[in-house]
Amino acid sequence: MLVPLAAAAQEGEAKRPDAAATARQLLAHMDSGEYAQAEAMFGADMAAAVPVDKLQAVWESLPAQAGEAKGRGEPVVESANGAQLATIPLHYAKGELVAKVAVGDDGKIVGFLIQPAPPPPAPAVAADADFHETDFSVGEGERALPGTLAMPNGDGPFPAVVLVHGSGPQDRDETIGANKPFLDIARGLAAQGIAVLRYEKRTHARPQDFASGDFGVDDETTNDAVLAVAALCKAPGIDPARVFVLGHSQGGMMAPRIAAKSGHVAGLVLMAAPSRSLLDIVIEQNRRLAVLDDGKTSDAERDAINALVEQVRLVRDPKTDPATKSILGQPVGYWRSVDALDPVKEAETDALPMLVLQGARDIQVVDADWQNWKAAFHDDPKVTFKLYDELNHLGIAGEGEGSLAEYGTPGHVDQRLIDDTAAWIKAH
Repeated sequence: MLVPLAAAAQEGEAKRPDAAATARQLLAHMDSGEYAQAEAMFGADMAAAVPVDKLQAVWESLPAQAGEAKGRGEPVVESANGAQLATIPLHYAKGELVAKVAVGDDGKIVGFLIQPAPPPPAPAVAADADFHETDFSVGEGERALPGTLAMPNGDGPFPAVVLVHGSGPQDRDETIGANKPFLDIARGLAAQGIAVLRYEKRTHARPQDFASGDFGVDDETTNDAVLAVAALCKAPGIDPARVFVLGHSQGGMMAPRIAAKSGHVAGLVLMAAPSRSLLDIVIEQNRRLAVLDDGKTSDAERDAINALVEQVRLVRDPKTDPATKSILGQPVGYWRSVDALDPVKEAETDALPMLVLQGARDIQVVDADWQNWKAAFHDDPKVTFKLYDELNHLGIAGEGEGSLAEYGTPGHVDQRLIDDTAAWIKAH
């Protein structure tokens, strides 16, 4: 679905090309199946990077992911990196996308990208809400991460939760497609008398901290969550004996380690938490996603999966240099730190109260992970399990088989999940 946005072109001519008209013509060619004519609009570097077959594959994959095309909006043009960048809303039945077309001074297309449309900004807290939000810093100095504390009105002391993101460079709301799960959870719990801290993930707020390539999953996630717990314990109005960690996806996998390193966590909420190695899960996910649209695996999809399997093999080969770039462009050393995790064993060692939440429509963290958690803790009175038939990986309700495309449809974390989490925290 993504075609890299190439570096933009030469400068010089006084009259700029009509980027809006160029972008419209490109999309019209692709709508008509005229991929050779579309490619002819590309600059030399762009044509080499995105040949006709790749362009066709990208464009024709969109309905399978986002539903039937429903037209497009008007281009908005701005200058970017020496080119004119036209952004055009693309309307699909299952979600909103945008096409970005970068046009050089010679009128040739030097960049083309299709991505989910950015969600609207979070609404302000209602004037009559039972809570308020304030800025909150995690860490100190230039490396500090900005965050938001949703605080119930009143004097407290209140139980509190630190939200820990899933994989990737996430913002404080954990914005995914058109949805903001952490915003929903934070405000939903705060309205029920529980303080909630959400913050920008380091890979989102300070990617420069990873420039050396020598980092592991603790640098990405654990260490900042420990700082967040410590800061929340000291905050006015917070009960320091009742600070919990709610981890989503990879954050749920890391939650037991965060508790062990902190020593000040009262309990864990694991939401769609992997219980197996992410290296195995990422292969499984790609195999599953390959057949979701048409029930079969294409040659291109098979080649991509085989390449991924080889990358995983190299990560696990002790002879591979840890600095070697690997899956998702991350160094082998990072993936080895992830592969060394055993979240179930770490949770057993913590022996903390836990609430384990899972959506049955989750196509990323699946029943096998849920069953591992249940097998390890089904007879532990300190552990509660909640399975929701209609919920996907984001905790949002839907119908039928889950898909990545539904992340582009605006929704909200299911109120039952929020209510169950609030009730469990209040009981502990």
